[in-house]
Amino acid sequence: MAGGIGARFWPMSRQNHPKQFIDILGTGETLIQATFNRFLKVCPPENIYIVTNEVYKNQVLEQLPAIGEDQVLCEPARRNTAPCIAYANYRILLKNPEANIVVAPSDHIILKEDIFTEVITAALKASAENDWLLTLGIQPSRPDTGYGYIQFDENEVCPKDTRIKKVKTFTEKPQLEMAEQFLASGDFLWNSGIFIWRLKTILKAFDKYLPEVDELFKAGLKKYNTPAEDGFLQQTYTQCRSISIDYGVMEKAENVYVLSSDFGWSDLGTWGSLYDTRLKDSNKNAVVGNNVLMYDSHNCLVNMPKDKLVVLQGLDNYIVVEDKGILLVCRKEDEQQIRQFVNDVMIDKGEKYV
Repeated sequence: MAGGIGARFWPMSRQNHPKQFIDILGTGETLIQATFNRFLKVCPPENIYIVTNEVYKNQVLEQLPAIGEDQVLCEPARRNTAPCIAYANYRILLKNPEANIVVAPSDHIILKEDIFTEVITAALKASAENDWLLTLGIQPSRPDTGYGYIQFDENEVCPKDTRIKKVKTFTEKPQLEMAEQFLASGDFLWNSGIFIWRLKTILKAFDKYLPEVDELFKAGLKKYNTPAEDGFLQQTYTQCRSISIDYGVMEKAENVYVLSSDFGWSDLGTWGSLYDTRLKDSNKNAVVGNNVLMYDSHNCLVNMPKDKLVVLQGLDNYIVVEDKGILLVCRKEDEQQIRQFVNDVMIDKGEKYV
């Protein structure tokens, strides 16, 4: 899934070039390239589909030359994750009705790739053998309020793989006090947003819990992979509501299981989550840029153009980012306001800045 605009990573992430197409980590790979290469250890390139907004089609093809144009599924509008998955379901159905599927965002960080490959392989084995909707849960290391949480049932464990447990509840981005209680209870995991299921299983779930979305995309079976596909999608997306797969299916289904894992995951949703993954100096500053001088500053994330000379003094717990002539200075604890900043910039200064 590669259709988001990454507004919380502004100003580096812009509408015409969002974060999945950027080398945010400075590794020489963009996030979508890293994700693609990660899954090459699991399946051949011809079995990887990218669902994105139609305005990003060329960027996907430029950054992933190993895939064909027919593997890029272009949405004409953003409708959240359930329609995106429904569309992919029927395109995959035409190729392989017996498919076993992994659904993953294109912009996550995975630091322990060998462990990730083992976990995905185990999850695919479990989904192939069971009529389950499986998700990956991450062992929480702190009471983070920016993540969703999954509560599992300790009494319902898969006998073949004790990491897999039945899901009891989903909770979206709780308040700090509740997140602290989740962490203390020991039966909650972070929701990674990575799903594994057989095509037949997810089609049954859509038919039961989101029939109106399922019927819209099923109607295109004779039009997919033909010249009529684009016109069909334009019409379908004007009729389709925006809804997440979590809310539309996962929170309602009875056959949802979670595989508890720890593979160095971050959803890289915010500058703060990037700070958590970066190496830090003795003052706990994470700095990107060759000419940044820090004085009496602590716990900051600084991301500057490679050769720009920057001097910062007296900052504690700040985000300082410059990209393409835009400078953001924001307290880390207030980073959820960045979406509002972007909205205000668009209204007051124009779309060219967002």
